[in-house]
Amino acid sequence: MKKTLVFGASSKPSRYSYIAIKRLVGASQETLAFGAKEGIVAGVKIRTDCSSFTDIDTITLYMNAHRQRDHYETIIGLRPRRVIFNPGTENPEFYEMLTKEGIKVEIACTLVLLATGQYD
Repeated sequence: MKKTLVFGASSKPSRYSYIAIKRLVGASQETLAFGAKEGIVAGVKIRTDCSSFTDIDTITLYMNAHRQRDHYETIIGLRPRRVIFNPGTENPEFYEMLTKEGIKVEIACTLVLLATGQYD
């Protein structure tokens, strides 16, 4: 099964990353989470280190462009098939870097993709 990594995850119920984790789990997607603070959402442990993550198909970003800069190498190093830039995470500089590495860039909303059956 394809793994999705929610990058910028939060255990606060008001955050879109929290909702995304719940919906991904509800859609039977294998889900992992990385965030600034540890926590658990829908049985998914939010980790503060990406070193144990392997075979990631999709990274769905919930981190603004400024904060992404510290994680460029980590995200590229995970070699995902695609990175979804959710609303508020747009970052043309990073799009270019990912594209050069052969990683698909998708500017979309994970929640909408899930709700409309377009999340693959």
